[in-house]
Amino acid sequence: MNINNVIPTRRNLARTLGLTAATLCIAVLASCMSNSRAMQNGGEVTGQRSAAYNEPAPFGMVEIKRGYLKAGVENNDTLWGIVTPTREISVDGFWMDQTEVTNSMYRQFVEWVRDSIIRERLADPQYGGDETYKIEVDRYGDPVTPHLNWTKPIPWRKPTEEQERAIESVYTRHPIDGTKMLDIRQLNYRYEVFDYEKAALRKYRLDPAERNLNTDITTDPDEVVMISKDTAYIDENGRIVRQTIERPLSSLYDFLNTYIVPVYPDTTVWVNDFTNANNETYMKLYFSSPTYNDYPVVGVTWEQAQAFCAWRTEYLLRGMGPQARYLQRYRLPTEIEWEYAARGKEGNPFPWEGDETKNDRGCFFANFKPDRGNYTEDGNLITSRTGIYGANSNGLFDMAGNVAEWTNTVYTEAGVAAMADLNPELRYNAAKEDPYVLKRKSVRGGSWKDPISYIRSAWRTWEYQNQPRSYIGFRCVRSKATTVSSNAAEKKRK
Repeated sequence: MNINNVIPTRRNLARTLGLTAATLCIAVLASCMSNSRAMQNGGEVTGQRSAAYNEPAPFGMVEIKRGYLKAGVENNDTLWGIVTPTREISVDGFWMDQTEVTNSMYRQFVEWVRDSIIRERLADPQYGGDETYKIEVDRYGDPVTPHLNWTKPIPWRKPTEEQERAIESVYTRHPIDGTKMLDIRQLNYRYEVFDYEKAALRKYRLDPAERNLNTDITTDPDEVVMISKDTAYIDENGRIVRQTIERPLSSLYDFLNTYIVPVYPDTTVWVNDFTNANNETYMKLYFSSPTYNDYPVVGVTWEQAQAFCAWRTEYLLRGMGPQARYLQRYRLPTEIEWEYAARGKEGNPFPWEGDETKNDRGCFFANFKPDRGNYTEDGNLITSRTGIYGANSNGLFDMAGNVAEWTNTVYTEAGVAAMADLNPELRYNAAKEDPYVLKRKSVRGGSWKDPISYIRSAWRTWEYQNQPRSYIGFRCVRSKATTVSSNAAEKKRK
């Protein structure tokens, strides 16, 4: 008999016996405590309470308390005469990045993807097969879902020959000058998103009897409900294949969507966005040079921004304890959340008070294009370092100008007129086969290249979800794990 097979069995048996004894003790104690509480409360239902959860402030984020705004532009646009609809909307509280996501923050994402590929290969037999870079069993020897061991460092300084091959495999050489550089074709991030909203819809209940509450209607137990989900894989040529498939609903896995996204930003946007302009320097240095570490990342599509949010959530939850179940995922803000946060506590048309663009000392409030062709009047030529202009009353920087920002909302001409008046979100996950017009996402805030009318908090524009730009970035939000009444509301009730 193999002793390696015996030891886990004994351990499991001991654990089972221990759990059984503990369960019996807990049952007896619970019975005693229940009787004791019933005696104390006189048999009345008083509620089962648990310890309160105090959510820590996420690093680099500020709290936006719940409130109300009149979304949209109240006065007709003086430049184009466009009539913009308005709507009175209430918004729940959330956390929001104090600044736009910077190059250094996004570079951490890129390097995490690079390092995950290296760790996978260090564990691969073709590169030495060091199994310690991948965890496949727990401390008891029981199998777990294989995952990378991030506690084991990559041997950057003195790798063995096999380890060096694994590390060098994510790099390539420029075919012209031979410069060593990352092979960005390999830098793909795979993530999964469970669609809780769709799974909650009654028409998609797994049990046909639960799909209609009207008892006058006889449900068909053999009814087939079709459902669509997003999938992705990498083909034999290394290309990402994205599909939206439709199939009969059979399990909760039908609500799990899979995405594979290339993560490296498109540095060529500086050339492609501006014809007949010498922007080669920005193309080469803006994302990679430490000089621009604290500048907002650009050249990132809406799809890449979504992938960053998913990775940031994964990075946060890794290794966390039971409190992880309370924390909400990072995501892009809805269009209304963005406008509500940008207007500040006073609901101003701009993130600052009044319609002036300068303070009483002659300093501009934001990085935008103050005059025709004069980008430098505000002190900057292109983007500026985040946070160098004053924050609005919510403590947020650069909510006007610098870079425009992706939101999670699909763009429609109706705008706020088509939205609910409570936490509105117009969301549409466009399938690959959908017309391109359905892949427009709302962009807010205006940028370093826009005039004053485009950087108003209510101004709406859009871009296609797969289109990177040199003037569009993003910031993340996170729904609050706890929501409480405001002090004013509490006092009013009392």
